[in-house]
Amino acid sequence: MKYFCRTASIFAVVIAAFLGFPLTSFAASPNVLFIAVDDMRVELGCYGNTPALSPNIDRLASRGVIFDRAYCQQAVCNPSRASLLTGRRPDTLRIWDLPTHFRELYPDIVTLPQHFKNNGYFTQGIGKIFHNWRQNIEGDPASWSVPAVMHYATHGSDLPIVDGELPANSATTLKCEARDVPDNAYFDGRIAELAVAALNEVKGKPFFLAVGFWKPHLPFNAPKRYWDMYDRAKLALPAHPAPPIDVPMIALHNGRELLGDKGLQLTDDEVLELRHGYYAGISYLDAQVGKVLAELERLHLINNTIIVFWSDHGFHLGEQGLWCKTSNFELDARVPLIVSTPEMRNEQRGQHSDSLVELLDLYPTLVDLCELPEIEGLEGVSLRPTLEDTAVAVKPAAYTQHPRPAYYKGKPDAMGCSVRTARYRYTEWRNFETGEVVAKELYDHTTDPDESHNVVASPPDRQAFEATVKVLEQQFPRIGYE
Repeated sequence: MKYFCRTASIFAVVIAAFLGFPLTSFAASPNVLFIAVDDMRVELGCYGNTPALSPNIDRLASRGVIFDRAYCQQAVCNPSRASLLTGRRPDTLRIWDLPTHFRELYPDIVTLPQHFKNNGYFTQGIGKIFHNWRQNIEGDPASWSVPAVMHYATHGSDLPIVDGELPANSATTLKCEARDVPDNAYFDGRIAELAVAALNEVKGKPFFLAVGFWKPHLPFNAPKRYWDMYDRAKLALPAHPAPPIDVPMIALHNGRELLGDKGLQLTDDEVLELRHGYYAGISYLDAQVGKVLAELERLHLINNTIIVFWSDHGFHLGEQGLWCKTSNFELDARVPLIVSTPEMRNEQRGQHSDSLVELLDLYPTLVDLCELPEIEGLEGVSLRPTLEDTAVAVKPAAYTQHPRPAYYKGKPDAMGCSVRTARYRYTEWRNFETGEVVAKELYDHTTDPDESHNVVASPPDRQAFEATVKVLEQQFPRIGYE
């Protein structure tokens, strides 16, 4: 296949020169539109069983493959994004916190966009792609052909900017805001405008355009029109609001990002308003994605552009007694992932794949699809076989981990190492220094997809459980980190 594509490209160039056409009329390699979002659990119309309204992302899904079992490597921003963008696991990078920049430990590592830049692509980053704050290096300048924009700030600084008087906030719960303002009052509306302008500037050359939206991350401050898309009376409280039965306490956390260190207690009305705000954020984000995709199509670039849509991790909205992220549970580890390629057969478009995949796999996948030189040290695998046949599995398991405390200083006390197989999620909590197992969890997804009961004390299938333990040990041997 690679030989055929390269030969075809050379043949096209020869014919173009012979006929006097400009060489830019023939794209030797596809462009890449790399769309990142923040804190999005698998809540999109294309995944089903959700109140979320996401018509634009759903249309993207209809021309790509929807990965139903895609997982992040750690459910917090910096480790997840550093892992995806360098193609290395958090343990390889030794990054499990927010402040550590991967360049501080590996100054010469080649990131995904940097590899494209090194191979003739124009690379541009707009919005949040790398981690956005608390770091000495702002984003990663080495990755881009031009300086990144709107990439380095706090989520709390995403305050509405309008002409004239600021409309009133009709929301009442903490970190919720519903004001009748235009889309570009907030970060994501302005990011969409910049992305549309960038497409017009890069359309004549091979490009890797990374567009990082900040939503649906807290604060839940989508413009009021997106709140109005939902009837709160039809939204439900969490189906399983209590921690799992027999869960070890180390698996839980206090949701400090929303609730503060003391774990503020929420009323049912507050829970519903927060859930409402989260869905409003998804619809606001979806509208911005739609603007970018519409411009890609208007410029006739869509048929020569690989489009990837991904979130850095999931999110809890009160389920299992948890809010936000920083756990190893399914709601935090599982992420939406959609990939569309120009060469995808019509019968593959809009199809779902049950193949277990990891965000770590995106680096080798894009290198493969764009036929770039292979790069050493990548720890993921190419998803190209699954894109060509959604029934193909590229790996037997997906791995996620998280330290305790979730936000530590110095070094953690423990590391939670988790494996997701087709049937189970199995997690071991280990002493950080010695590797000694201090707690275990097992959830059987064939009977308990909500992970409401830890059955590690009495596995439903002892042989299958023991095989799962071995799968975890292959990736996370029981040794200390020091």
